[in-house]
Amino acid sequence: MPRIAPRTLKGFRDYLPDAMIPRERLIDTARRVYRSYGFSPIDTPALEYLEILAGKGGEETDKQIYKFQDHGGRWVGLRFDLTVPLARFAAQHIGELGTPFKRYHIAAVWRGENTQRGRYREFMQCDFDTIGALSVAADIETVLVVHDLFRAIGFEQFTIRLNNRMVLTGLLERLDLVDRAAPILRALDKLKKIGPEAVAEEMKSAAQATGEQAREVLRLSAITGTNDEVLRQLEPLVAGSPKGESGVARLRELLAAVKAAGVGESHVNLDVSIARGLDYYTGTVLETFLDALPGIGSVCSGGRYDNLAELYTNQELPGIGASLGLDRLLAAMEELKMIEKVATPAPVFIPFFDDGRLHDYLKLAAAIRAAGIGVEVFPETKKLGQQLKYADRRGFRVAVIAGGNEFQEGTCQIKDLAAGSQENVPLEPEAKSVIAAIRKILA
Repeated sequence: MPRIAPRTLKGFRDYLPDAMIPRERLIDTARRVYRSYGFSPIDTPALEYLEILAGKGGEETDKQIYKFQDHGGRWVGLRFDLTVPLARFAAQHIGELGTPFKRYHIAAVWRGENTQRGRYREFMQCDFDTIGALSVAADIETVLVVHDLFRAIGFEQFTIRLNNRMVLTGLLERLDLVDRAAPILRALDKLKKIGPEAVAEEMKSAAQATGEQAREVLRLSAITGTNDEVLRQLEPLVAGSPKGESGVARLRELLAAVKAAGVGESHVNLDVSIARGLDYYTGTVLETFLDALPGIGSVCSGGRYDNLAELYTNQELPGIGASLGLDRLLAAMEELKMIEKVATPAPVFIPFFDDGRLHDYLKLAAAIRAAGIGVEVFPETKKLGQQLKYADRRGFRVAVIAGGNEFQEGTCQIKDLAAGSQENVPLEPEAKSVIAAIRKILA
């Protein structure tokens, strides 16, 4: 039988331990922050009926859905995000869950799009959402969660850029373009990628906007200044549009609240060029950029979607949330040298080089684990040098070295594998001195 070449599909990837360990750490951080705000975990199937997914993210997203007929002849699709399945989930289960319902969902999604730096066709999203709350308080909390999340990950220099789709809708009403809002907003969402001239051309071709209408939309998106200055410039542009005026008022209230919570303009900016290309957004929208690496794009995005569940239920289920772009953020962190290269989640290594002492090694390892410290015992008796090379290659921080003589004398060596230093410590029944020496190095 001919051998099959081992290979992965284009746009997909395997995760080796040195990539998976920081990935899991990032997920654990997100989970911890989400839970601190009272968000509860859920899960939904990877496959949905195609009618659940199609038409919810726009024409471009529809082209990217992985879809097929199953054995029963039903058209199904792989979820392209976690928000559309949430709308179906909420419509189906909200009777037993009640509102407001706060959830987080960390799972894989699939989009058949062109691959780029830090972006694959299968990727993980780390979402949190509040369902059933129209109040601006839910918008405020969403911004605060994103802020706390990036601080918890270890970033000091990042910017959450905010806008409100009602402001854009207000301008489109004034320009008689409201019935062509979806293609206009999709074009505007590409502003930072393709530039104003290409965006204007797309508005004219996809939405039949005139040159003057396209210029007016781009004029709005070009407004800059402090948050207060941008708000003052927006007010006359949407005057007379109830939606536009409401959008500006909501942005003003949101910015004042996050400032009162201790989050300043260094982390939260009003940016009226932010549109978010997905069709289901209706209010607040946000994108998060790393100040040291803006070119990698938004690493956490989201917004308010008040009508997404209306296709599944008569009950009003407004929602707002955001999604951490896990893989893109990890690519950025790697570029910024924020990820330590290790291939083991356990920091402590115990070499095994005395056949007659296996039980002693296992007992020592158990005492260290009982103190909450991960430890690996090498599974075979080999020369100490070979085992320490293995430890260096895997990225262990500490080696606890003891042979027959050391066990008899009641001592062992604690070796700092990064610094190359070592010290002798007593081997006590509960390994208290060993644990103290390990903690000193890990600290």
